[in-house]
Amino acid sequence: MKEKITHPFEPVFDENSRVLILGSIPSPKSREQGFYYGHPQNRFWKVLAKLFHEHFPNSIEEKKYFVLKHHIALWDVVKSCEIKGASDSSISKVEVNDIQGLIEKTKIQYIITTGKKADFLYHKYVLPITNIESICLPSTSPANCAMKEEILLKNYQILEELIK
Repeated sequence: MKEKITHPFEPVFDENSRVLILGSIPSPKSREQGFYYGHPQNRFWKVLAKLFHEHFPNSIEEKKYFVLKHHIALWDVVKSCEIKGASDSSISKVEVNDIQGLIEKTKIQYIITTGKKADFLYHKYVLPITNIESICLPSTSPANCAMKEEILLKNYQILEELIK
């Protein structure tokens, strides 16, 4: 059964953010943890820590500091929707976040989407407003566990180039 979900947390950004990483909407585990990519088996933070040769950020404050230090902003495409559990494929009745408004407060030049659904939603609802083409990277979600961590890391290396 689907439930109506409203995005529970604010975007993470500052005026120096250059790359915006967008997911679809936080999973039930992420909402429970109170932050982006919060499922214990989600590999997002592990991949970024390896990519930038840093320690794994544990607390929400460490994660915020980590992304801001690397000029990365975090948010999601969806402000509210109907969804069944954590199933992105079940997302319907979408209202999107004001991504253009966030971009105007930053130096964001690049949009990264984490997964095909986030990319689809970005293209459908947001690209016509921002006119910034997205780069779709594979999902780090446990639902994409067939993808080896080394492959994720190789895909996410583009962040190093975009942030320079």
